[in-house]
Amino acid sequence: MSRTRDDDRCPGALQVHQAADGALARVRLPGGIITAAQLGALAAAATRFGSSALELTSRGNVQARGVTDRDAFAEAVAAAGLLPSPAHERVRNVLASPLTGRSGGIADVRDLIGDLDATIQRDATLARLPGRFLFAIDDGRGDVSGLGADVGAHVLSPDAAALLVGGVDTGVRMALPDAVPTMAAVAARFVEVRDKHWRITELPDPAVLTAGLTRGADPGATWPPVTAPPVGWIEQDDGRVTLGAAIRLGVLDARTAEFLAAVEAPLVVTPWRSVLLCDLDEGVADVALRVLAPLGLVFDADSPWLSISSCTGSPGCEHSVADVRSDAADAASTAQPSSTAVHRHFVGCERACGSPPDGEVLVATGDGYRPRRP
Repeated sequence: MSRTRDDDRCPGALQVHQAADGALARVRLPGGIITAAQLGALAAAATRFGSSALELTSRGNVQARGVTDRDAFAEAVAAAGLLPSPAHERVRNVLASPLTGRSGGIADVRDLIGDLDATIQRDATLARLPGRFLFAIDDGRGDVSGLGADVGAHVLSPDAAALLVGGVDTGVRMALPDAVPTMAAVAARFVEVRDKHWRITELPDPAVLTAGLTRGADPGATWPPVTAPPVGWIEQDDGRVTLGAAIRLGVLDARTAEFLAAVEAPLVVTPWRSVLLCDLDEGVADVALRVLAPLGLVFDADSPWLSISSCTGSPGCEHSVADVRSDAADAASTAQPSSTAVHRHFVGCERACGSPPDGEVLVATGDGYRPRRP
């Protein structure tokens, strides 16, 4: 599918989307990384200028709905350090293994996340990327390489990574210090050749983007999509603790966000609409768990909520024919444990926003739901 260059309406903090329930503003968090102070600032801005809730997206970003004062909201985002380059704000879409450097993985890719974000911001060409273009850095565990990024690096050893284009291994191998410049170069080539295409998989011949790069292995490998977040008590490699909290249907009440921020620990928003509260001593983790669980955060890896998701639906989206969040919540109340259930994503129209790469997508018809057509 192709579109015109001018109809890229993907929202940001400056270019908002006018939804049925008001302006929608989206804040990019490369790698999902956010400080406690920044989360607190977003919660305060959503309370003052929006609907008093934050929505977590499938790209590890955060958005606010019903924004009444766009300029004031953007100023609050900038003051929190979350708008470092207005020209690039909608293209800083970077997925990364959320637990990298803390628990598991072949290499700690947190420095690569920061380097990629800085590289994007320095490059005027990359400011012309479509708002849907997606980068990914997988630390070798295979959790984000299957999530459909346009350009990705998949760590193979502590010193090397595979270059992925459109979610497929190109066969190109990179030393880790070369991963960021290589990904940026591929993205820049896409800008030059994309015509009216928004994603790399829409190109007639994506291989043109890697012309001239030397392959060190056979191309074509892919990774299965991961649909469930890491939740519960997670032991870090350094002996500290990460708490993984799934957010029901990705809607984080601003007041609950303030409680998360009050722990004053590093946070990561995951591509599965959950939050990691990191680097906790055991005593702090125990207290935080006791406080946060009654607020509705999900710490049980077998909870049915982990296999249920939805788009916004009515009344927030004018395209929706049903209150899909309410219907999804009803489904979660009778669903099987997450470990045995097929993931179900409820959507209000054929656009199927936010659909995971695996599982069942159920489309509202106005008289129930039907499986989405291939």
